[in-house]
Amino acid sequence: MKKFFTLVVLLATMTVAAQAQVKFGVKGGLNLTNMKFDNSAFDKSNQTGFFIGPTLNFTLPVIGLGIDASALYDQRSAEVNDEKLKQQSIQIPINLRYGFGLGNTASIYIFAGPQFGFNVGDKKTNLVNEALDWRMKDSSLSANVGLGLMLLNHLQVSANYNIAMGTTGEFDILKDVPDAAWKQVTGKTKANSWQLSVAYFF
Repeated sequence: MKKFFTLVVLLATMTVAAQAQVKFGVKGGLNLTNMKFDNSAFDKSNQTGFFIGPTLNFTLPVIGLGIDASALYDQRSAEVNDEKLKQQSIQIPINLRYGFGLGNTASIYIFAGPQFGFNVGDKKTNLVNEALDWRMKDSSLSANVGLGLMLLNHLQVSANYNIAMGTTGEFDILKDVPDAAWKQVTGKTKANSWQLSVAYFF
């Protein structure tokens, strides 16, 4: 009886695996970043950027579950007192997704999961006449929560909010303290971002 049960489980697993779909594609989109400095003494604006790279979609049509994974070149920038602060990294989002809809014609899905970032740009930047010394961390961890639409089983459009799970970087800034000399203040930055993306699977 035990051997029979094991055989049934094995056959069921093989059947599900045979029905699984793996698709490769290209993904790109826009970042609308909200970069927060915990000791703001300067103006920031135009916090935009983009990302692009290969993506993988693994789905199990029987139960509607799937996994998205990508390796994205990600660039984010902000204007700080009319000077540009740029972040360049490789971002690896791994999202669990659940889809429902009209089969291959169109389907809506929700997704969530971790995102791992690795800095590939300058780790240190001097801004505001070198009064601001900004340092980006070597790696970062964030989380995604989003909603998407799959059309004709090839074109995917999605929107998500990327939530930083820790600090993105650190900075030192010289501040004019009343009745005292200039003082160096250390602070931290945290960057959350709305992301709009389009992917095409071959």
